[in-house]
Amino acid sequence: MRLANRDGTKRLHPWPVRVMHWVNAIAVIMMVGSGWRIYDNDPIFTQINFPVPVTLGGLPSLAYHLHGDGGFSNALLWHFTFMWLLVLNGVGYVAYGLITGRFRRMWWPIRPREVVAAVIDALHLKLDHEDVTTYNAVQKAMYVGVLTALIVIVAAGAAIWKPVQLHWLVALFGGFQGARLVHFLAMVAIVAFMTIHVILALLVSRTIKAMVFGGPRVPASQPTAHLMAGE
Repeated sequence: MRLANRDGTKRLHPWPVRVMHWVNAIAVIMMVGSGWRIYDNDPIFTQINFPVPVTLGGLPSLAYHLHGDGGFSNALLWHFTFMWLLVLNGVGYVAYGLITGRFRRMWWPIRPREVVAAVIDALHLKLDHEDVTTYNAVQKAMYVGVLTALIVIVAAGAAIWKPVQLHWLVALFGGFQGARLVHFLAMVAIVAFMTIHVILALLVSRTIKAMVFGGPRVPASQPTAHLMAGE
């Protein structure tokens, strides 16, 4: 798999990263939509309910006619289908990031002082994106955080799916309801990340172009970082 050009440069976002980024985006959106319909079937918090139009599971009246429920069965099918896509794509992404050193170059180090400074700058609308090959401490922390949330949500989801076979995993979450709560909170964290991610991508539109076409060429041996909307 050749990623560097003959002149010793490569795209800021090599094609495997771009492909896995968009596959992951699709998988997460589909899982969140179907997960909200599944949640509505048996809410953890009775005060929280997701409107049918933003969920995935089909027209409730038709689903009830075909399956005897309001789309719960359809939502489960969508959820499990995209679960495998998310897991397989996620394993590939993590393996790529570790093997190529991309994670180490882009996500480390994360210094608390720099995170605080970046947050203060953002609150004052001081968003500097002149150099699209770098990103700040908040972006590093957010990417590490969302990757952690994705790992946790998959683990909690597995515990909910197979509570008997994976009883030891259920125990780690404090029981079946504990696993459901962790699964829900991880979803909240992922949706919050995606919301901020999309907003910043729209504010700095060239970052979207970089993730579609690869962005500027950089030295293949030079540590580079991605943007908030870069991966």
